[in-house]
Parts: sequence; C-alpha cells; structure tokens
Amino acid sequence: MTHVPASIDAVQAMLAGQNYVCGRSLATVVFLSLKLGRPLFLEGEAGVGKTEIAKAIAAGLGRRLIRLQCYEGLDAASAVCEWNFAAQMIAIRTAEAGGTADRQTLESDLFSERYLIARPLLEAMRPQPGGAPVLLIDELDRTDEPFEAFLLEALGDFQVTIPELGTVKAPEPPIVILTSNRTREVHDALKRRCLYHWVDYPGFDREIEILHARAPEATEALSREVVGFVQKVRGEDLFKRPGVAETIDWAKCLLALDVIALSPEVIADTLGAILKYQDDIAHIQGSEARRLLDEVRRDLAAP
Repeated sequence: MTHVPASIDAVQAMLAGQNYVCGRSLATVVFLSLKLGRPLFLEGEAGVGKTEIAKAIAAGLGRRLIRLQCYEGLDAASAVCEWNFAAQMIAIRTAEAGGTADRQTLESDLFSERYLIARPLLEAMRPQPGGAPVLLIDELDRTDEPFEAFLLEALGDFQVTIPELGTVKAPEPPIVILTSNRTREVHDALKRRCLYHWVDYPGFDREIEILHARAPEATEALSREVVGFVQKVRGEDLFKRPGVAETIDWAKCLLALDVIALSPEVIADTLGAILKYQDDIAHIQGSEARRLLDEVRRDLAAP
C-alpha cells in the first residue's frame, strides 16, 4: 500500500508512473478528492480516460479496484449483494433428506455469510488487505433516478443495509470515483456530494504524450500523423467522435501492420479502429480522408 500523495505534483508523478498522462487541473481535483475523502465525479465523452484514471489511482496507491459497471435497470440488490438461492435450495433438500430440518436453525444458517454473494458496493464497504479500495462506479448515466437516490444514501454514510444481516459500515471510506458519458443529466443532489471535473479531449501535445506512454513503439513521425488525423476527424460532423482510447488502438493496429506513415489506402483499411459507425466511416473514406491527411501534413510541416 502507498500513502496518499502529498502534493499535486506527486499525484501527477504517481499517475505518470502508471502511464496515465494528465493536466494539472485533473491532478488537482484528484489530489483534493484523496486529501478530503470526497467522491470524484468525472464527466466527458466516451474514450477520454475516465475509467482509466480509476485504474491508475488504484495501481499507484496499491489498492484494490472494485468496479460497479452501471446499466439500465440496475437496482440496489444487484449492486450490494444477492443470496445464492441454488445453494440454499440444496441445503434445504439435504436437511430434509437427513431429517435434520430444524426450521429455526436452518433459517439462521441459510441467511448467513456462507450463502451471501457480495456485489461491488458491499465489497467496497468491507476491510481490504491493502487499505480502503478504489470504488469505480462506471457510467452512472446509464442507471435511473431510484438507483441514484440509493447511491446518494450509501455514499453519504458509507454503509449498506442487508435486511437479513443488518448494516455493514466501511471501517475506512473507499476512494470513490463516479463516471458519466452524459447521455442524461445526473441529479444535482448526488453531484453535490462529489468533487466534479469535466474530462475533455486532450490537445495535440498532450495526446502525443499519451500515445508515447501507451504505444511507445510508434515513431515520432507516425505518432504525430496519427494524432493529427484523429484530431481533424473529431472536428467533422460525426455520430461518434473518436476518443483517446481509439487513438491508441489505431496506433497499435498500424504498428501491427508495420505501417511507418499514413496513406489514404491505409486509412481506408483501418478506419474501423477509430470509427464505430458505418455512416461515420463512409463520411471519412475516400477523398475526405485524403483531404484531412493533406491538412495534417501541412500543419506538421508549418514552422
């Protein structure tokens, strides 16, 4: 276990040690979240590194990462715990067959830790060997308002209640990071409990730094062309703009193909690495890809 960084610079250094490149504003809000014990709420487009920062913090601090992946219809029971009904039924049948089915004793045994399946929120409230875990509540905007209300209560006291067992309170509050792709607005009451940061697409120089960290095998020339082209693509009228994750994926695809420089043909063959909708691919292919590549090369050649 590593102690919480003592300064903003130390946070940047810790994250850089996990190949996560970030600016000072993001490092500042991470530092404050760790220092004050406040949940951190990150919003931004998909693929800009919101989930990755939770992984980098957990690895940098030597803590366990517990991830709650949100989805439509997620409820408190699925997020906290469930009972192993199949195992409970086997225990009941076994007790009945053996003639030892004392109802009170059996009921006490059936609703014990032995048959409890812990889900992320309960796991995060339990003591962990390396210290308080990092609890990542990912893509919160996919859930609905009732789950938000439950989460507000759980994060307020850092405890959850299991009707059959009672209340479980975290001995040490977990490091909580919530993310949202902003497909809908998250309620203000939950946001007020958190420190907030909008994670935007990086500028050219920072994205080059990120690519060097994540795909170090790429040459400087190829990295600059890849980042320049992706940034041009983000300026187009697309259904889904590529994130930093797609930039990294594309660079790795090009390396796997032994590409040393972009060409319209290579771009046409590999556009599926950065664009995930056919209409977007059709928009960029052909003469549009050539035009964007020419613009990139003019920009790179400019003093």
